[in-house]
Amino acid sequence: MTSSRMSSPARRRTRLAAGLAAGAMLAVAVPLAASAHVHVSPTDSAAGISTRLEFDFSHGCDGSPTTGLVLDIPEGIDAVTPVLDGAWSISRELGTDGIATQVVYTAVVPVEDGVSATVALDVVFASSVAGTDVAFPVTQQCADGETGWTEIADEGQDPHELDSPAPVVAVGDVAAADDGHGDSHADADASADGDTDTTAAGDPVARWLSVGALVAALAALGVAIFGRRRRG
Repeated sequence: MTSSRMSSPARRRTRLAAGLAAGAMLAVAVPLAASAHVHVSPTDSAAGISTRLEFDFSHGCDGSPTTGLVLDIPEGIDAVTPVLDGAWSISRELGTDGIATQVVYTAVVPVEDGVSATVALDVVFASSVAGTDVAFPVTQQCADGETGWTEIADEGQDPHELDSPAPVVAVGDVAAADDGHGDSHADADASADGDTDTTAAGDPVARWLSVGALVAALAALGVAIFGRRRRG
């Protein structure tokens, strides 16, 4: 009887530690899954001004290295200027109006899975798309296979329900000439200087879930050590 009573708390502590550890693993898995997208930054802009959009990712195609990104330029864009980067070569398909309809970034060296990379382009949203959300379908090409980040939420649908959502920019009203938004490149430069972590900023929920996972894992370790000392 004494042995049974003494072992019961130990079993409870063991189960608690196991549960906390499982919860920590789940909390880590959620942000990892959430980060498996191509993100755009910033996620909003005014119409009628030049905005530098940065598309970033940190994953391959089921682990296969990324060899290129194909950006389809949607309707409602008055100007498109790809940003030159030594990590990528750039090619374009132009429409009859001279505006790019597709921009292809080809990696000089394939980007390994788990390595963060970014491509950028400057765009001017037309006044016709002011007050709407504009999606930029992206096809991620890899050494083995490809992934189309091209799904667009229907009206009233939660974008988080999509498996492969396209990056989306919310376009505001047409910018006034004296509203201080003549050039949004300064914001992009601040991000490049380290003032902004584009991956973390693009997914704050994932960041907080990662912190929660660490706390849960430490708690599980503490419970396990305490139970071992008590048994000793």
